[in-house]
Amino acid sequence: MHQAATTGQFILVATATAALLVFQKHKIVDWKLALVIDPPTDIMAFIGGYYAHIFSGLTLKFVFAGLLVLSSLFMLRPVKERMGGNGKRFGFWRRQYGNYEYVVNLWLAIPITAATGLVSGMVGVSGGSFKIPLMVLACGVPMRIAVGTSSAMVAATALMGFFGHTIRGDFNPAGAIPLALVAVLGGLLGGKFSIKTKPERLKGIFAYTTLAAAGFMVLNALLSVSR
Repeated sequence: MHQAATTGQFILVATATAALLVFQKHKIVDWKLALVIDPPTDIMAFIGGYYAHIFSGLTLKFVFAGLLVLSSLFMLRPVKERMGGNGKRFGFWRRQYGNYEYVVNLWLAIPITAATGLVSGMVGVSGGSFKIPLMVLACGVPMRIAVGTSSAMVAATALMGFFGHTIRGDFNPAGAIPLALVAVLGGLLGGKFSIKTKPERLKGIFAYTTLAAAGFMVLNALLSVSR
């Protein structure tokens, strides 16, 4: 499980970077937003990756499955984009990006993304499924901007989690590099697909496939206990 988490982080770096190239071309990456709310996530992802060995592989499997279920529930929740808001209070940051204007609640965004980074670094997931609903629900960020910006944040978070795991000797390049090369192609195609597809449809696809993955992980963990 520890080696799988490391490989997963490595693949996420490649996939998110490839998708980021597509999103940047279409100018839907809010770099200032990413630079403000993502650093705590990256630091905690490194810590989570480094200290993942405190927990057994079985424990990480159940944590992984729980995180997938939460991700699915977040993505199934109806999201209504909102514009503007009160950005004059301390800790509330008014952003204007392109034709959009929104207010970022830093009191909510930074602690949640930091906690997401810790768990994501441990189990090898991106945390993007939490960051996107957070940006839309708590910060009023338009869905497409949230998806594009999340790709930059996911790449950075996964990279830090990967470093944390690799320092502990969990990286197997012979298995990870071929998978990452295929994932880059998927990231490029997925980014282009995302631009042309309604966000609501993408959310549904992601939510149900993630639920299926969670069920598979729980089943795998239970089978390993019975052996």
